[in-house]
Amino acid sequence: MRRALTAVFAALVAVAPLAGCGAAAGIDGDLTDDWAVPPPAGPFVPAAGVCQVADFTDVVTLAAYEPVECAVAHRVETVHVGVFRAGRGGPPAADSAELRSAFADCDAQASGYVGDDWRAGRLRLAVALPSPVGWASGARWYRCDLVEVDTVEAGAKVVSRTGSLRDTLKAPASPLRLGCHRTAADAGRGPQALVPVACGTRHDAEFVGVWKAPDKPYPARDADWIPLYAGCRSVLARYVGVPDDDDLRFRSGVVVRPPGAGRWRVGDRGVRCYLWLSDRTVTASLRGAGPAGLPVRTK
Repeated sequence: MRRALTAVFAALVAVAPLAGCGAAAGIDGDLTDDWAVPPPAGPFVPAAGVCQVADFTDVVTLAAYEPVECAVAHRVETVHVGVFRAGRGGPPAADSAELRSAFADCDAQASGYVGDDWRAGRLRLAVALPSPVGWASGARWYRCDLVEVDTVEAGAKVVSRTGSLRDTLKAPASPLRLGCHRTAADAGRGPQALVPVACGTRHDAEFVGVWKAPDKPYPARDADWIPLYAGCRSVLARYVGVPDDDDLRFRSGVVVRPPGAGRWRVGDRGVRCYLWLSDRTVTASLRGAGPAGLPVRTK
């Protein structure tokens, strides 16, 4: 009898480990068939909403890509990353329809990011592309980068800054926003440089807005500049609150600052416009001043 009980006990002990390894509810016991298939390896794609310590470069490689939080001192902020709709043999050329389309997207995205047309501030927008090696491996993105500059005049330098540019132009009093200026004139040639000053100090010029030029070749002759001056006069009239008529030229001069020829080729058509008082100075902004603030000059 003892021998029979011993045999039964041994059989139960042998079965117990097998029962412990039995499948729980919802588990079929196969450890390999329920894992998701990893996605295939793809080309490097930069992130938006991050900053870069290094200077801007129009070709981005993985080796040089070192994003940081924008609270860290940096020079470049990526506001958007888009995708080219169609591939081609190599990265798009500066005068290609693809790059102009990318710039138009970056233009709109950057303005939405900062809360106003980015040209209303001391900012510069640029489009960065994958390297030729990245393009060959399938990269089809473009990166929209903004940088702060010390001036929007010739010879501008990129500023190292802390903090994001997001919504930075929403406030009328933003330190980046263009405002009043004092001109440095050349006899017979009009204003040659614009120096920012506080509007409460004496000045003879003021930023009034941006005029978007039509898609035409870059001005090469004196006659080609006429539409730019006419466009900026209309911007000036709306800013000050005066009629946009033939008398406007007797109220104020106008200074136009179009993008350079290279930027024009990639689709930048934003012209910065300034009023210019050739006969006097003022100590307040002329925004909304109306005809009393900008009267018709009699001589």
